[in-house]
This record gives sequence, C-alpha cells and structure tokens, in this order.
Amino acid sequence: MAALDIAALEAQARGRLDPAIYDYVAGGAGEEWTLQANERAYRAYSLAPRVLRGAGVPDLTGGLLGQPMSMPLVIAPTAFHRLAHADGESGTAWAAAKAGIPMILSLAATEAIEAVAVASGVCPWFQLYIQPDLGLTETLIRRAEAAGCPALVVTVDSPVFGRRKRDQVHDFTDLPSGFACENMREAPGAPPRQIAFSPTLSWHDIEWLRARTGLPILLKGIMHPHDARLAIEHGVDGIYVSNHGGRQLDGVAPTLSLLPAIAQEVAGQVPIVFDGGIRRAADIVKALALGADVVAIGRPVIWALAAGGAAGVAALLDALQDDLRHTLTLCGCGSPADLDPSLLLREAWS
Repeated sequence: MAALDIAALEAQARGRLDPAIYDYVAGGAGEEWTLQANERAYRAYSLAPRVLRGAGVPDLTGGLLGQPMSMPLVIAPTAFHRLAHADGESGTAWAAAKAGIPMILSLAATEAIEAVAVASGVCPWFQLYIQPDLGLTETLIRRAEAAGCPALVVTVDSPVFGRRKRDQVHDFTDLPSGFACENMREAPGAPPRQIAFSPTLSWHDIEWLRARTGLPILLKGIMHPHDARLAIEHGVDGIYVSNHGGRQLDGVAPTLSLLPAIAQEVAGQVPIVFDGGIRRAADIVKALALGADVVAIGRPVIWALAAGGAAGVAALLDALQDDLRHTLTLCGCGSPADLDPSLLLREAWS
C-alpha cells in the first residue's frame, strides 16, 4: 500500500475546490494560532518504541459505547460535504461503514440524517447543537432516534460563532443555491431554519437533554478537567476533547496539550474521544498513549472526499488503518491497549 500523504491529498482537494470552500474547510479563528498549534503539538513528543516483545500483528479492533469498531477512529462532524463532492455525507458514511467505524453526522449537513442512513445502510451518530428553541431541539432528537442513530454528540464549545477571517474575506455567510442544512427542515420541503447559538447554554441544558433521551451522549468541546468532571456528574456517556479544530476561539491550547489532565480527571469512568490536528498514524498513537480511547479526524476526510468522492474517503481510511497497524508493530505493541505515556518522550523538535 502507498504511504499515507495527507499533505498531497489536501493539495489535490485544493485544486478542485472553489477557493471560498477550500478556505472554509481549511481555515480557523483569528490569526489561526490554535489551528497551527493543533498540528505542531505532536512534534513535542517523540516515540520510544519497545523491542523483542513478540507482540505479533496488532489487533486494532475495539468498540465505543457498545458499537464494534475496526480501529480506534471515528469521522468527526464536519459541515457541508456536498460542497466538496456530489457524493456528500452519504458517500462519507458509506466509506465509514465499509471501514467498520462510526461517522458523526453534522447538524449542518447537506443531507438529512434519514437520507444518509438509507443511502449508506448504517445510521451515523448525530452531532447536535442544543437550540434555544428546545422544542426544535427535541424534534431533532426524535428524528435521530427514529432513524436509528446510535449516539448523540453534543457540541458545547459554541455559545457564539467563531470569527474566521478567511470566511470574511470571501463573504462566505450563506450556502450556494441548491444547498441547505437539511437537518434543519422541520418537515420535508419546508424551508430550513438557521442553526442558532446561545451564550446562555448551561449545564441545565445538559440535564434537560439527559432527561429526554436514552441515547448515549458525548459532550464535544471539553477543554478543561473541571468540565470533564462536571460532565460525568451530569450523566454523560463520553467526553470528547476538542477545540473545534481551532475554529472557535483562537489562542486556545492545542488539544494534545489539554488531553493528559482531562484523562487524569476522567480516570477511565467514561471513554474519551479526541480530535485536533491528526494527520498520520504516529499522531493517533501519541493521542492514545496520552489518554484518548478513540480519535477523530475531520479535515483529511473532506480532502479525501473532494479528491476522490466516497472511494477517496474509503482509500484514506484503509491507508490510515494500514499505517496505524504498521506504526504499532514498530512500537512493539500488540494492540492500542498497549499504549501508555512510557512510550513517549517530551521533546520539542519545532
């Protein structure tokens, strides 16, 4: 199998995408310090492999919230897949199902959750922003349940929308004609409502949500160990460590730096999903060694979709799986469960 090259994949995607769409996906908030730091943070750790352990070919299989997985990877929620390729969210979901991993469908998807579930044969997990209109929020929850959604991923780091200079340059405020946030239609054919954010969002809203669904709930956007503890106290089923890919508040620490303290606070009580700047298997290994149970990738999926449609995403996931197995073998590990901080050295290469 050819070596994984995310940078080359991004270059292909950039050549095919409208500049405004490319910048929407690639860009971050403010001066993009956090966006850049997310990727750079992995250079602060080097691997310290073990040898002569007789570990054999690594077994990557596992699970999350009762769902079997071929490897400790999920597809992070990203908006507007049909802007990247006509295969859209259904194509991405098909590739995820083929690879044996979950896809988290964004509330801001260009295909509705029901359509994605039918087209891919597997209902994705559903990413939700709790809307100020709680009646609308409950309608969204019921739709996800009816479609067969296995879990809700509730993004909590967005009391307001991030300020992204690249979008301002392109005046990218509305979707092009023919596209819409399909999950925001209250009925087939009805005009889509706008996704709303609220600075009054609080733990009371999480209590409200927990009381209204039996689906597993992960809170996405946890960046502080105290919030991880509060999330567990409020009955969530998983913690999702994320700074929104550097798209919300510039100057936030890279997620790899935030992870160890959160993992220490969680102490295995619930699983930890992690994202931010992952571009290769060594990045996955470092995140798992520092306390993540599963990692998520976002932008590389859009690059693969833009470059090759659903087949491109499937090829990316196959390459990541192969690269992860190869890296674990060279680290002397028989499975991701063998990873721990002793296999890392803190070394600033940048």
